[in-house]
Amino acid sequence: MELSTIKLHNVLQRGWAESQITLDDDYNVPDYRPDIVKIIRGQGNIKAEEVKPAAGAVWVKGKLLFSVLYRSDQENGKISCLKGELPFQEKINMEGISEYDTVRLMCEMEDLTIGVIHSRKLNVRAVIVLRTEAQVPSVEEVADAAEPGEDCLQLKKPIEISQQLFAKRDICRQKNEIALPSSKPNIREILWKSVELRNVGSRLDSDGIHLTGEILLSILYQEEEEPDRIQWYETTLPLECGTDFEIERPTGEDLYYKIQIEEIGKELEVKPDYDGEERMLVLELLLYVSVRLWQETKLELLEDLYSLKQNLIPERGTVHLEHLLIKNEAVSKVVESMELMENQEKILQICSCEGTAHVDRMEKQPGGVFVEGTLTVNLLYITTDDHMPVGAVEKIYPFEQLIEIPATEDEVRVEHECHIVQLSASMLDQTHAEIKAAISIGILAFSMKEVERIVSVKEEPLDIEEVQKIPGLVGYIAKSGDTLWNIAKRYHTTTEALMQQNQKKEATIKAGEKLLIVKEM
Repeated sequence: MELSTIKLHNVLQRGWAESQITLDDDYNVPDYRPDIVKIIRGQGNIKAEEVKPAAGAVWVKGKLLFSVLYRSDQENGKISCLKGELPFQEKINMEGISEYDTVRLMCEMEDLTIGVIHSRKLNVRAVIVLRTEAQVPSVEEVADAAEPGEDCLQLKKPIEISQQLFAKRDICRQKNEIALPSSKPNIREILWKSVELRNVGSRLDSDGIHLTGEILLSILYQEEEEPDRIQWYETTLPLECGTDFEIERPTGEDLYYKIQIEEIGKELEVKPDYDGEERMLVLELLLYVSVRLWQETKLELLEDLYSLKQNLIPERGTVHLEHLLIKNEAVSKVVESMELMENQEKILQICSCEGTAHVDRMEKQPGGVFVEGTLTVNLLYITTDDHMPVGAVEKIYPFEQLIEIPATEDEVRVEHECHIVQLSASMLDQTHAEIKAAISIGILAFSMKEVERIVSVKEEPLDIEEVQKIPGLVGYIAKSGDTLWNIAKRYHTTTEALMQQNQKKEATIKAGEKLLIVKEM
């Protein structure tokens, strides 16, 4: 017997692996940089240069890029900076992967410690987490009807599923030129830069992804004429960039998507303006953007079938299906007082407030998902001490949030993302600052179930002797778990005949209900 089938599209994870590596190396201060007296601030990021899948493993090659702001031994130009890099190569074992698969790499730096060995040498230690995953498109076929169906009685099961139609990735680039205001002196050298994204929004249409938001740019720099004088400049730029790949977006409603943004590069350089003065800033921003699109679909799967004229034997299998429970977002607010240590220079003016938010633990509860995380805040400021004109302080604050999801008996799979929506610091006095932050936590919650399906149907002649053993007329008392379908199938009749003979308007039955059953031939 032929079965009518529906194709269900999905993207399956072929492999997933995680590796934590520690980079620990010494770095010599370049000859053109002055001696180090004290480190003020250090930061770093990971740059992946090559991701090469092989049989059962993935080779990752990259480098740790770090920068250091420090107090030098010079009287003119007390504050200096340097940049460096440490290369690494790692083999990550990953079952089921082959050299022809496409692998996505996610890098996260859990810790960075930069210490002074002596005035011409640093020790750089970083803990890096590398996550790799490979996804492949999948098409499952499920039966929704038997053909021909005139002699075949069929039971349909309604179900709602989420089909992941595609997953695509691309790089967004944005370039801005910023002229210093006339009130600011020319730039000799940029000592420190801060580039952060805020209030990022996204739109998906047929020609790709469009991103909007704000870019917060702050720089600490030396004056051209007086290197000992430190200047600070900050501005806000509009984020307006997008991908250029085409998207075959299906028609209909019940579409939803998830866009993830990862910063993979930011370059800031100084160039002369039309008068030849170093007053133009050129910012190039590279964002790695991935998008996944789902469609909610209501289907009727073929659950069971039988015939009064022949014996039908269904062969059954299983399929794993997902259904979106909720797409939710909650904002956790943090208001804290940041206090300097006794040996730190006092605050004269706050320059920048940078932060990162991480989810450390997620726990499923009856009311939803409980999220715990940490907010790391870095404050850079001008001090009251002329011998150490720039200071920095780092503090870590906890946050927590309960995100509601509907109750379900199925297994639940949760995806999350976390980013800072708002972060500010205001000076209370010379040793205290008030930190205010709003952290957005978004989740996608899917119910996961294993559904039985009919793969094929074998047709055999009806066993007349077995049918003759069934009584022609039966008085039946319904038991718990009985359905009209199962009773009709057992006693060789139809649900329509049962409803007509017992004057029932609905195809439902309760335990203890009495039925009159007449066998059909």
